[in-house]
Formats: sequence, C-alpha cells, structure tokens
Amino acid sequence: MHGHDTDHHPRIPHASRLERARVLLVGAGGLGCPASLALAQAGVGHLTLADPDRVDMTNLPRQLWHRPADVGRNKAESAAAGLARAFPALSTEALPERVDAGNAEALFRAHDAVIDATDGVATKFFLSDVAVLTGVPLVYGGVLRMQGQAMRVDPRGPCLRCLYEAPPPPDAVPTCAQAGVLGSLAGLVGAVQSLLALELLSGAARPVPGEATLHVLDGVSLLGRRVRVERAPDCPGCRVTAVPEYPEAAQEAESCPR
Repeated sequence: MHGHDTDHHPRIPHASRLERARVLLVGAGGLGCPASLALAQAGVGHLTLADPDRVDMTNLPRQLWHRPADVGRNKAESAAAGLARAFPALSTEALPERVDAGNAEALFRAHDAVIDATDGVATKFFLSDVAVLTGVPLVYGGVLRMQGQAMRVDPRGPCLRCLYEAPPPPDAVPTCAQAGVLGSLAGLVGAVQSLLALELLSGAARPVPGEATLHVLDGVSLLGRRVRVERAPDCPGCRVTAVPEYPEAAQEAESCPR
C-alpha cells in the first residue's frame, strides 16, 4: 500500500507482485480517477495515465484528482499530480496524448494490464482489438445514464466484438453530455474495473479460456448482475493480426466532458 508508510498492508495478498505491476489507464476522468485511486491503494507499483483532454469546470464535482486550479490543465498531468500528492511512493507517468494506432501497441506491451476509461464507443472497440493483438489484458468499462458495465478481456477469452459485434453508428448512442452520467455510478464502475485488474495482477483470477463475465450495475435498483460471455465463432476481433486504424468517430466522442 502506497503512502507515507511503505510497508505492505497485511491484508493485501501478493503485495510484492502488485508492487511490480504496471497498469496503463486510457482516460483520466470519471472512470480513470476512481480506478487509479483503487489501484494505488492496493499497492500497484506503476500507473501510466494517458489522456489528450484538458480539465473543465464540469469535471470537478466527480473527478477527484482535479482541483479548481487545474482547470485548463491536461487531465493526465493533473491526475498524476493528484496521485503523487496522495501516494508519494507511487511511480506515475502522464501521457498528454491520445492512445491511437501510432502508439497503442507499444504502450500495451509496456504494461501488465490496461484500464479502458474512455468515453467513445469506437475507441473501446479499438482498445479491445489492440488487447487481442498484444495479449495484454484489458478491462472494459462504460457508463450511460443509470447503468454501468465492466468486463475483462483476457488472452484467449472473448473480446468486445464477441459481445457487441461492431460499434454502432456514431449518432446511434448519445454521448455522456447528451444523456448524462451519474458521477457516483462512474466511481463505482471505475472501482469494479480496478478490482478486475487487481484479481488478475495478484494471481487470484482464474480465467476460463473462451469465457468472460460482464458485470452490469444498475444505479436505480443498486443491484448488479453477471452475464456469461462466450467467445463468438469467427469473431473478427479475435483474429486481429495488426494494429487497426484509429476510428475517426472516436475523436468526436472524446470531446465529451469526462
């Protein structure tokens, strides 16, 4: 556990394994902030935060690392500074850039797991394809209105295209600015994403080849359900052999304040 006391927390299993782990968070907003907090609290040794966007006033109520003085500052840099304040022993790196076709493969291969904390649906499919290509586990997460979802994409397991086949047309799914997002639900989904990463990094997870679990969280009933996902026959996402092109639609979706 990071902080002023660098001794291992006695209740965290495989603490030394977590200390050696490197996690990439793609997005430093509503999902990335709570996910990074939980990962740091558990003792993960290094966090890389990648985000091309800048802090907006509307981000402050629900994105814990950003302060009023950070408005206009790059989100990755602001979040890394917040983590450094709270966890002085934590190693962090801020990448004020988009994870796209030019850098995605190298970034994935430099880390043990990746957290998808993005907004754009097309971006999520892109990250899933890169996870399949590199064999680096990806933890998908998404929030829309009062529902959240999270699933880990493991090597030899189903990918996001096994679940949803293909991204919908750009205007078929409202952005978070149009539909609204409950900040506390985003915090819950980010925490679940971190848990899915931690159980894998610590060795506690036992992935079943060809299977995954989609965790669906209902913010109205405060109930969750688990959906079994199987690898789809002839899924194009499971046969990726090169980094796909970065979707142009993703650039528009990422303009939504996160």
